[in-house]
Amino acid sequence: MERFEVYIFTALCSINFLISCLLFSKITREQRDPYMDEIFHVPQAQKYCDGKFNEWDPMITTLPGLYLASVGLIRPVVWLSDMKGRVVCSTAMLRFINLLFNSGNLYIIYLIICRLHMKDKSRSASRRMFSALVLSTFPVLYFFTFLYYTDAGSTFFTLFMYLMALYGCHKAAALLGVCAVLFRQTNIIWVAFCAGTVVAQKMDETWRTEQSKKRDEKSPSQVPLTINGVMRVIRFLLEFLKTPNNIKAVFLSTWSYIAVAVAFVVFIVLNDGIVVGDRSSHEACLNFPQVFYFLSFTLIFSFPTSMSYQRVVRFLQTLRKQPFIYAILTMSFLFLVWKFTYVHKYLLADNRHFPFYIWKRIFQRHDLVRFLLGPGYVFAAWNFLDTLRSKSLFWCLVFCTCLVAATVPQKLLEFRYFILPYLFYRVHVPLPSLPRLLLEFSFYTAVNAATVYIFIYKTFQWPDSTAAQRFMW
Repeated sequence: MERFEVYIFTALCSINFLISCLLFSKITREQRDPYMDEIFHVPQAQKYCDGKFNEWDPMITTLPGLYLASVGLIRPVVWLSDMKGRVVCSTAMLRFINLLFNSGNLYIIYLIICRLHMKDKSRSASRRMFSALVLSTFPVLYFFTFLYYTDAGSTFFTLFMYLMALYGCHKAAALLGVCAVLFRQTNIIWVAFCAGTVVAQKMDETWRTEQSKKRDEKSPSQVPLTINGVMRVIRFLLEFLKTPNNIKAVFLSTWSYIAVAVAFVVFIVLNDGIVVGDRSSHEACLNFPQVFYFLSFTLIFSFPTSMSYQRVVRFLQTLRKQPFIYAILTMSFLFLVWKFTYVHKYLLADNRHFPFYIWKRIFQRHDLVRFLLGPGYVFAAWNFLDTLRSKSLFWCLVFCTCLVAATVPQKLLEFRYFILPYLFYRVHVPLPSLPRLLLEFSFYTAVNAATVYIFIYKTFQWPDSTAAQRFMW
């Protein structure tokens, strides 16, 4: 990092933290008491602060990573400043932990972007810094910076794990993966993703070697989307997995991740499931449309950087050249929507969340609406893969497999579940130009401002309660 880049990035971090602190102060003054899921998280963290580690709220579904991290951060501060009383582990103090995680996320995202786009030299320094700043203000993630939820910490440790994996520090990455799983069990999928990227890299090397022997210069990402192209890849995968030397090399590179996976399987057996508490409301299912919701979500939030007239034209040209393939794809999507759409009771009952209104005003408007959105899903899927065409085929296979594993089993439409897959997607696309980044930042800022304003000022009451209810993601 050049010296001027260090100064500029430090200034960006400072300004971001200052603005976040001001917003934090305003939100905490308006909503002093625990809200929504905080009514479970805050009392549990306070029990840990009091040393009551054997007491557990059965309504909490995640492991105690958030509470352990909170105690680990708060206790030294309390000891140094000689703080006493309820302020030590108050709601505001606990929420402030996520503000620290937000600053950490900004720095980790910046380091990941530098590592992934290291071929771009000094001319891209501003784009690297601005990209990190933009992604740290990603609306869904940024909003929960101001509440005591698991998202900020879960994102921090998962991205930190991936950063270590990019640098080849796989033992450290596996340990950070354990921390990420302690925040949210589904992060085991991103531990598998880190291992999968190692396997994908070895497959890339083997593929290039074989193709060079055949005097074929095509890279994995350039395999034609035909039956013959698919068969070539399948034959290669089978041959790769049958070769003892390849299996040995993969195991030696990923054994630390495998150890974490084995430990997680032991946890599932002992716990009799992946969810810690409130299992009746968190049952897994094959909700395949969740992938389509994520693709639509990604298309909307990446619109300033991914969409262009040329890309739309290229999609129409591809559609015209391969109408049969896209017809089959559309029919497959419609079938999955028809047979595998699940609606969680929380989505229909809790009018404090934005997905409640999206579902009510779009999907429930008419039974045919969910089918009419099929072509839009196809375009969103094409745009998603087209923006990742610089990545190898095997990396894309690993990422898409983890994406499906992270979204499909979820019955509840919850935008917080899309944070990590979106960030992984966004950091891997080529660095956008500064004008596009400025547009994206303006879009995110407008959404954040609207979300915070609605949360603070547009309160309402339920008929059977006098407490103020607030809208949120």
